[in-house]
Amino acid sequence: MNGNVLLVILIIIGMLGRSHIITTAACVLLAIKLISLERYLPTIERRGLELGLLFLTMGVLVPFASEKIQLRDVTSVFTTWPGIIALVGGGLATWMNGKGLDLLKFDPQLIVGLVIGSIFGIIFLRGIPVGPLMAAGITAMLLKIGQFFFR
Repeated sequence: MNGNVLLVILIIIGMLGRSHIITTAACVLLAIKLISLERYLPTIERRGLELGLLFLTMGVLVPFASEKIQLRDVTSVFTTWPGIIALVGGGLATWMNGKGLDLLKFDPQLIVGLVIGSIFGIIFLRGIPVGPLMAAGITAMLLKIGQFFFR
């Protein structure tokens, strides 16, 4: 199937699933293809995830830079049960995101299943789309569990 058609399908899926990021990314890539700038696609593929993760991390760290989070807020993370559980949850989530990133690098066509699965989750489970890395991390975990039980 033509790459342009797949991008249009992803745009439609992203719109149906209310995922502005998927829709915008597919639109930008389609525009790059349509104006004959395909020579930049390998660079986007190679560095796009790193750049996206950089901006995501910067977004998460803004409360520190804007001083909305004080030192006392940080110390409470280490001294309360909710704070300690949040530390564990954050560590586990980022570890799973790393596994998801590895999975997407190894098997990039899975993104279509992740997007469609996210749409089903939004529509039928009233979920909130948080991004393909977490979905890929959960998928990687489920694949490992499946390999363990069905070897």
